Amino acid sequence: MHKLQVQGLHHITLMGADRQTSIDFWEGVLGMPFLFEQPNLDDPDQGHLYFDPGDGRLITIFTSEDRTPDPTRTPTDPGCVHHIAFAVSQSMYSQLVDRLNARGIDHSGEKDRGFMNSIYFKDPLGMLIELASYRFKPPLGATHADVLHEAHMVRVEQGDDAIGDPHLAIAIERLSARRQRSLSD
Repeated sequence: MHKLQVQGLHHITLMGADRQTSIDFWEGVLGMPFLFEQPNLDDPDQGHLYFDPGDGRLITIFTSEDRTPDPTRTPTDPGCVHHIAFAVSQSMYSQLVDRLNARGIDHSGEKDRGFMNSIYFKDPLGMLIELASYRFKPPLGATHADVLHEAHMVRVEQGDDAIGDPHLAIAIERLSARRQRSLSD
């Protein structure tokens, strides 16, 4: 039996509160351009807002003026979304704490994840948001996923618990050697 092969994330749709709360957060705080809106085609009593998270894909929000923001943490039961992570550059990452503090947004502070750095905070509806920045650049012709897969293999070979800089460096070296030819070989 053949797989249903996906080719990337198309969009994520979230349940929002009122229209302006969504615009203020997704565009005003996270800088995602507000592309367009239309009614929710399955429920015309709701709005459907479309935002670009920076890669040309979409984050969409169902809104209703009857719903008000509730900052209580969203459920983390099985089947629920724990958090959504968005990529930021290292230069933006270095400013996140100051920028979140300036807006009065409570956050986790910087988190070292071995292969990336992260900061967590909640949106106005209690959804946990992560802003993450990889600590490496993939070699030409490779993706972040290629590097992480190879780094995982290195980590397992070395018996380590989590991916760190040494694993990434070896992974990048291995991927580069596979993709680049040299007369010295």
